[in-house]
Parts: sequence; C-alpha cells; structure tokens
Amino acid sequence: MRVNGLSEKTLKLGGFQCRSILFHAEGVPVVFLHGFSYTSEVWQRIGVTPLLMEKHVPFLALDMPYGSKSECIPKTHDPQKNVAFAKQAIHDAFGEKQPVLVGASLGGHIALQYAAQFPVKGLLLVAPARALDEALVPLFERFRFPVRIIWGSEDNVISGEEMRVLSDKLPKAKLVTYEGAAHSAYVGQPERFKRDLLELYASAEQTQ
Repeated sequence: MRVNGLSEKTLKLGGFQCRSILFHAEGVPVVFLHGFSYTSEVWQRIGVTPLLMEKHVPFLALDMPYGSKSECIPKTHDPQKNVAFAKQAIHDAFGEKQPVLVGASLGGHIALQYAAQFPVKGLLLVAPARALDEALVPLFERFRFPVRIIWGSEDNVISGEEMRVLSDKLPKAKLVTYEGAAHSAYVGQPERFKRDLLELYASAEQTQ
C-alpha cells in the first residue's frame, strides 16, 4: 500500500519476510527498531511517524525477526541475523545513506550492535537491553556520533545505574530520565519522546 510517499509492504530479505513502513524524502533517514513485545505499528500509534512525514524526514519502521508479535517469519533472537536483516533493509531503502537508529529495549541492543559494525549518524536508545555486553563495551570509544539514552524512573526491567554506566562509556551520550515512566517510556510520554527525537536528529544531521 502506498499513500503520499508512505508505503507499507513485506520485505523479503536474507531468508526473512517482514512487514515494513517506509517514507521517502530527502535527508538523513530515521530507522525504528521496536521492543520485543511491540511491532513497527507502535511508532504510528504514538504519533512519531506522522510527525516525521509532516517534517519531510525519511524513515523506515521495521517489524524485526526478534519480535514476539512482529509480522516477520521466521523468528530469531540471534543478534547478528537481526543486524544483517536491518542492514539489508536500510540499504534497500536508502542506499549508502547513514541512518539515525531509534531502538527500544531489545531494539536498542540491536541498534548498538549495528552501530558497532556499520556507520550511523546517531542513536536514540530507550532503555536498551544488554547494553553493557562485554563484546560491545570495548567498541564504544569509537562511537563519535550523538547518542541520547532515555530511561523511565519506574522501569523495572533495566536499571538506572546500567544506563548511567552506558552513558559514561559513550563519548557523546546524554542520559534523559522520564520521571514516572515505565520500561516503554516513549509510549508513556510520547510528546516528550518526539521532542527528544527531533533534538537528537538535529544534532545527528551535523555529524561529519
């Protein structure tokens, strides 16, 4: 389905068939990686993708193979297979353009894994899971792009201390606490999340 530059289709890449939502425009693309219990639809539901369309910002929202509810077959929790799928999808949509990755929870882990292997313009992470993976941490010093980490003060899945350590280890990171928000802080406080996304995006556009 395609409406005013927005298209929804099933991607067939690397042995996977997964739903995607794509909006083409000029500029740095934003790529959304949902959490384990969500799908690409969540970004529409909280009004993030309509906002980017209004501002003519290109984006790709993917149903990922790791998602329990995603429209994606087969499923796999293997990080490298998920990174490889994302890489193929991003290349097919935007060629060699470097994206800003938005990753929530498990999607945040995949975003960190992706950024450790491929060029990105920036990361917006919402309580990323397994962020201090021992194989990842030594690579963080190479992350010379802006990173914003969002954590909800009522998160009972990811600790604030872990997020503080992660922020300290990333050269250009800023940790933002959403008071009163749970693990899916972006769903609980979508208006604040939109502002943080636009601020991070503006910083990422200036990254060389």
